[in-house]
Amino acid sequence: MMAKWSLRRRPGRALGLLLLVILSFLVLRRLNWSTLIPSWLQHRHLGLQAKGSNFMLEDSTFWIFGGSIHYFRVPKEYWRDRLLKMKACGLNTLTTYVPWNLHEPERGKFDFSGNLDLEAFVLLAAKIGLWVILRPGPYICSEVDLGGLPSWLLQDPGMKLRTTYKGFTEAVDLYFDHLMSRVVPLQYKHGGPIIAVQVENEYGSYNKDPAYMPYVKKALEDRGIIELLLTSDNKDGLQKGVVQGVLATINLQSQQELKLLSNFLLSVQGVQPKMVMEYWTGWFDSWGGPHNILDSSEVLETVSAIIKAGSSINLYMFHGGTNFGFINGAMHFHEYNADVTSYDYDAVLTEAGDYTAKYTKLRDFFGSISGTPLPPPPDLLPKMSYEPMMPSFYLSLWDALIYLDDPIKSEKPINMENLPVNNGNGQAFGYILYETTIFSSGILSGLVRDRGQVFVNTVSIGFLDYKTTKITIPLTQGYTTLRILVENCGRVNYGNNIDDQRKGLIGNLYLDNSPLKNFRIYSLDMTKQFFQRFNIDKWSIIPQTPAAPAFFLGGLSVGLYPSDTFLKLEGWAKGVVFVNGQNLGRYWNIGPQETLYLPGVWLEKGLNQVGILLAFSLFLETLFISAFPDASCFLGAFDYGGGEGRCFSHPLLPFSLW
Repeated sequence: MMAKWSLRRRPGRALGLLLLVILSFLVLRRLNWSTLIPSWLQHRHLGLQAKGSNFMLEDSTFWIFGGSIHYFRVPKEYWRDRLLKMKACGLNTLTTYVPWNLHEPERGKFDFSGNLDLEAFVLLAAKIGLWVILRPGPYICSEVDLGGLPSWLLQDPGMKLRTTYKGFTEAVDLYFDHLMSRVVPLQYKHGGPIIAVQVENEYGSYNKDPAYMPYVKKALEDRGIIELLLTSDNKDGLQKGVVQGVLATINLQSQQELKLLSNFLLSVQGVQPKMVMEYWTGWFDSWGGPHNILDSSEVLETVSAIIKAGSSINLYMFHGGTNFGFINGAMHFHEYNADVTSYDYDAVLTEAGDYTAKYTKLRDFFGSISGTPLPPPPDLLPKMSYEPMMPSFYLSLWDALIYLDDPIKSEKPINMENLPVNNGNGQAFGYILYETTIFSSGILSGLVRDRGQVFVNTVSIGFLDYKTTKITIPLTQGYTTLRILVENCGRVNYGNNIDDQRKGLIGNLYLDNSPLKNFRIYSLDMTKQFFQRFNIDKWSIIPQTPAAPAFFLGGLSVGLYPSDTFLKLEGWAKGVVFVNGQNLGRYWNIGPQETLYLPGVWLEKGLNQVGILLAFSLFLETLFISAFPDASCFLGAFDYGGGEGRCFSHPLLPFSLW
């Protein structure tokens, strides 16, 4: 055993230690500590401040010329391209939301990898020379499913989202514990680019709990957020969205709103810097609706007026990107409307990152007030036209069921969020198939969220949705399987009904007012793991008259330099497209979106797998998929009904799979 050291045994060593301490003290007294602080931190004491009518960054007046890009809507490989284009437009600040539902898909299981690498995105912005305003929620709206809140919160039947309800705040606390440990080191005063942090998002228009916003503010501060705090509200919520000790900002699109809201802010918070946190450069689209556009001259005029009024500004969106996968949200006021896959937004850059008339005009404007020459805009990324494709292989949904996990058996229907899957976290996205046995005809009724195709055995007899809640089951003989294939088209992301966003069959399903029982339920979440069950030997050659719903598989041949393209699905009605395992999102022939954006970085040299999955119904005799860049100026992913054309370089495809 090692002997214990003591002063009595080692007097010489003790004396030496004492002399060393005295010498160190004398040296440190003469040391210039400022030389030990990194140069980028030496002058970072005050950060962004609100002083009178001005923002100040340290001791200098600072104008925020911002633009929104959401990292989760843009392939990581293209982040640099989009941020360089932002810098070249004369902007100095990036704003981005943080989607809780994508970062914590299961309770306590966090994902900040790949396209969700928030820290890498923020640090890249800093490297390019942009400051950052972070909007971490927990609710973000953003036309994202459930406003960015995870669907597993809805497993609690008493859940009250965006309140101080214990079940909600406990989940927020655990999420913020993890998220803020990543965010805190990226703050300005710690050497990072984050100069401000937003407290929640447009809470004034929700306003169900006066204690909630102070709770979120404290949750941020308790976890080390030390930069300027902001709120953000539109005209419907500004009056109720102001929080003590937090600078209020406004969201708008017109000059008329600017004057009205600016006067209101002056009356409630006195002389403070003015900030339009969201100047809407366009608008999002819904399936079955028109494509929204905003003229570039009007955008320039309003941006100029905002800055002349002494207000800082953030362009929402500078670049919208894409609702890849199933992340799109929905609106439900008078009727339910799901958002389209494209988040082009008629923004300053197109969905594919190309320049627009808005970009040219805004760059000239910001260049005229910048005082220094702007960096040159980066070259456009190449686009490519590929040969049309036809799918080669086919697997009907009914044949695929035998390769799935055993169905969940339940006396009553179970909604998507409460299915006993994903380690008890339920199902977030995709489809559910409900099966039961019936022995008679009658009127089938129930609440289907959002769209359910009804089958008697394997024959489709129609759809149930928000408008159609009843359907006639034809006369049957003996044992008959009733099937309902339900699609979650996107949870509402804005409004007072976000607590009611459970999907699938909600409550009982009735036949002639008698509840049906003994269901078999298949979780069809359409993840990569889901499709790994379908080896190539499970597929067959496409029959002459393929029946839907089904999976279709084919191949796209790509040359030495894979490039961006767009898929146009001619002859297809509704479904989802995967390419090399990447979910490009939903297509639907009701428009306004007519193509799906396919980033070149998701393609490979040689043969690429392209798949159309769960095509609800097919029509026409030819089933083409085309990939195109657009010599004829096909107007983006949309049928633009007039207004300014946006000539994307697009390509076309007839079809194949992942």
